[in-house]
Amino acid sequence: QVQLLESGPGLVKPSQTLSLTCTVSGGSITTDFYYWSWIRQPPGKGLEWIGYIGYSGNTWYNLSLKSRASISRDTSKNQFTLQVSSVTPEDTAVYWCTRGGGNTGNIDHWGQGTQVTVSS
Repeated sequence: QVQLLESGPGLVKPSQTLSLTCTVSGGSITTDFYYWSWIRQPPGKGLEWIGYIGYSGNTWYNLSLKSRASISRDTSKNQFTLQVSSVTPEDTAVYWCTRGGGNTGNIDHWGQGTQVTVSS
């Protein structure tokens, strides 16, 4: 029973840093061959993969967000975190953490998603 839960502020001001945490239960984020992704969906648009952190701690990012996105983890808490710097209203979206995604394989577990609005 793998469960993922997103948490973090629902409102972020322009130019500030968006920060979300995904808490994983029922499985370890260090288990071999699993990758842990963040994806988002802006209103009226499709899903966009942001990046992942792998079981060994390696990271990879979508080119469109590479300069601003950072994914880290706290293995003692079985959590991984997304930070997006210098946000604009274009970063307003529903954000999910997932297991799998990107080029790592199919997504087999999703968090419930969390709305983040960038507004002053």
